[in-house]
Amino acid sequence: MGQHEQTIRIFEHPGAGRRKAKSTPKGRSIDPLAAHEIETLLAGRPRRRDLLIEFLHLIQDKYKQVSAAHLAALADEMKLSFAEVFETATFYAHFDVVKEGDPAIPALTIRVCDSLTCAMFGAQRLLDELQASAGPEVRVVRAPCVGRCDTAPVAEVGHHFVDRASAASVLDTVRRDDTHAHLPAYVEYEQYVAQGGYRLLSRVRSGALSSEELLNALDASSLRGLGGAGFPAARKWRSVLGVPGPRLMAVNGDEGEPGTFKDRYYLERDPHRFLEGTLIGAHVVEAAEVYIYIRDEYPAAREILLREIDKLPPGGPVLHMRRGAGAYICGEESSLLESIEGKRGYPRHKPPYPFQIGLFGRPTLINNVETLFWVRDIVEQGAAWWKAQGRHGREGLRSFSVSGRVKSPGVKLAPAGITVRELIDEFCGGMADGHTFRAYLPGGASGGILPASLDDIPLDFGTLEKYGCFIGSAAVIVLSDHDDIKAAALNLMRFFEDESCGQCTPCRVGTEKAALLMSRDEWDQDLLSELSQAMRDASICGLGQAASNPLTTVLKYFTELFPVREQRQ
Repeated sequence: MGQHEQTIRIFEHPGAGRRKAKSTPKGRSIDPLAAHEIETLLAGRPRRRDLLIEFLHLIQDKYKQVSAAHLAALADEMKLSFAEVFETATFYAHFDVVKEGDPAIPALTIRVCDSLTCAMFGAQRLLDELQASAGPEVRVVRAPCVGRCDTAPVAEVGHHFVDRASAASVLDTVRRDDTHAHLPAYVEYEQYVAQGGYRLLSRVRSGALSSEELLNALDASSLRGLGGAGFPAARKWRSVLGVPGPRLMAVNGDEGEPGTFKDRYYLERDPHRFLEGTLIGAHVVEAAEVYIYIRDEYPAAREILLREIDKLPPGGPVLHMRRGAGAYICGEESSLLESIEGKRGYPRHKPPYPFQIGLFGRPTLINNVETLFWVRDIVEQGAAWWKAQGRHGREGLRSFSVSGRVKSPGVKLAPAGITVRELIDEFCGGMADGHTFRAYLPGGASGGILPASLDDIPLDFGTLEKYGCFIGSAAVIVLSDHDDIKAAALNLMRFFEDESCGQCTPCRVGTEKAALLMSRDEWDQDLLSELSQAMRDASICGLGQAASNPLTTVLKYFTELFPVREQRQ
């Protein structure tokens, strides 16, 4: 017997010659019924990694929860590990993941917004009443801002929102089984075209108006990003063009800042003005595909866009709709890209910047919904028209989302540079009856809190920073003598604590520690200031860097709340 033959015999299985039993793969076994249900849900759809979140939505919508069996079947179908699918599903608040052995979740969920404006109008009382009376077949949970601050308090029954909600009106909605999104009246494709819509896009595509001429028009207008960062729009488009293609475009419609609802307002009323701006931007930067990311709290806006995109004539870039899943952090541009790719919304380290290496590793133009909404008007009416709209030496228009203690809240299209006093008096009908102006947030949850005595600051980019604030997305929340300023700051910090993605320690631990310290009757001002500085200096992204702004501004401007300054031992 040769040496090779001996080696073979040594390593032969004792049962050699008999029929081998089918091997069982390591890891989770796949439930046959769950596998069939997933295969049915995904019928006709490509099993691409970037569609993972879309597929999780299919499961959630169909079964009102995401079971461990469905997660395992989905992982198997997509050739992903269970851990990859599980970590993505559990990252997003709107996927109700049910682990093995846990009881099933009721088929109907009521979410009660408890962010600042809703809290001011009785959200906690509404939540308590509904939890006491809704019954075992209905789950009642708190929710962060749903983007309807002008109709606070708000509850969501399924995908239908109940504005200015009471326990009675919410339970009546449940009894009527009214759980689907209601579509408001809006400008449809035919009406938009009849009003001159898409003529500018045709001129750009035909070359009658060159891309350079269009960029010059945007440059002359000084249009800046209206999602919060305020980066000059034309400069961003040129930056993307300066990097070799192929290029992509992404639209940030994840409007999650408490107090902000302007993007929803425009999408639900004039969607094609936004779509035309989007298609023009894609043409200029030569992006063959556009990914439009809309937060899950905006089901009506998403449905309107799906309907109207289908009416567009053929040609131009491919438009992909992507649905958020309840994660405020995905409003940060690099987190947005991660979510579009079907992953957890973790911010990326910069550089490289998205215009260099963005979506799927390609140079990517990222714009906010409202920025694109104004492209047509600025180019058609001219930069001089836009710049002439300002006040107090500022230029352009701002869409202020105004909520709180005013008579007429809502989206107010007003001159850039208007003061909060002018905004309240001229556009909001004044303060609500019985309320005296005490404080305001000029830029949403992360923009800080200012006292009424500073009511003459022009509201615009670059005017608020020296006060420790910024305008951001122009979300103005007005507080009165009926409101507790310290409680308002605590509400905002708890929001940031909940919405921290957890990737970096300064934000994850800092927001939790700050909320704990702020919940005490007496604030340790020195410790809170030190903690705030650490969060600003060391957090990866803007969430952690700006989360302490409400805290630091309250310490600075509302000294009457702290009659005796605590000294650290």
